[in-house]
Amino acid sequence: MSEPRRLEVLRAIVEDYVHSREPVGSKALVDRHRLGVSSATIRNDMAVLEEEGLIAAPHTSSGRIPTDKGYRLFVDRISEVKPLSAAEKKAIQTLLEGAEDVDDVMDRTVRLLAQLTNQVAVVQFPRVGGASVRHIEFVLLAPQQVLVVLIATNGTVQQRIVRLPSDIQEGGLAEIKQRVLSAVSGAKLEALPSDLGSVASQLPPGIRAHGSTIVKALEQLAGLGREDRMLLAGTANLARSTGDFPLSIGPVLEALEEQVVMLRLLSEMEYDARGISVRIGSENPYGGLSGASVVATGYGPDAGAKLGVLGPTRMDYPTTMAAVRAVARYLSRILDE
Repeated sequence: MSEPRRLEVLRAIVEDYVHSREPVGSKALVDRHRLGVSSATIRNDMAVLEEEGLIAAPHTSSGRIPTDKGYRLFVDRISEVKPLSAAEKKAIQTLLEGAEDVDDVMDRTVRLLAQLTNQVAVVQFPRVGGASVRHIEFVLLAPQQVLVVLIATNGTVQQRIVRLPSDIQEGGLAEIKQRVLSAVSGAKLEALPSDLGSVASQLPPGIRAHGSTIVKALEQLAGLGREDRMLLAGTANLARSTGDFPLSIGPVLEALEEQVVMLRLLSEMEYDARGISVRIGSENPYGGLSGASVVATGYGPDAGAKLGVLGPTRMDYPTTMAAVRAVARYLSRILDE
């Protein structure tokens, strides 16, 4: 059996099974694919693929389905990630460019990825470890109520309404803002607590308690900005493919709910020369995901944050890889602006 034909037969089995969800027989392969050999030759080829653990018989069926190992070889042989169509690219661009802020961009991104792939989409919020303070705003809503707003250089906006110990005038609030800005303008978010350390104690006694309350709120907002957050969309797509999971979708849903598991999985995934990472079935280190595949990539500065999709191992890998990469590129471009 020639190596190129063996790979061609495997590719045909993967494509047919992904499309039909039915085990694939030799006659169907001869009928649907121009393999240039007889059905008997294909049967021999399939026997070799089965011996190598690349395909398997699911039950008494005469057809075969790819194993995790078979999908892995198929994915590794995808030499180039195909580009999306012009219409798909335009749809991504139009949807993401209409977003109002980072939260809206993330929400649109995760929903778009779920629609493009018909899988569960996962987007990790931009990491703010390297982000700095772009602007700070204090808005007096009432004599004892101030809206504290922290805007970071990566576009994230955190805000909180703070109740003050007593009334404050606009002039006093302006002085607190000036002192705070001179201490932290352009500072890294993670350095905010130390940079703000002595600000309140240096304020005039009349506004010192107010300043202390506002500084505490700012420190908390900076901490919120550093926490890893994740958005999900398309979990209904899992329900439509329950037959693809060996046991049930329960363990997969549990892993998705445990954001820590998904964030750790995304952070551990290593990217190949195509800039994409694919984990198939049993390659996933978390038991609940042993019947699922994850396709992910990085985006933003240094590709530090991740986005991807999760679905059954019976996945249209070429299309999914193309969508994940294209959406990540558009997202990076929009966040850059």
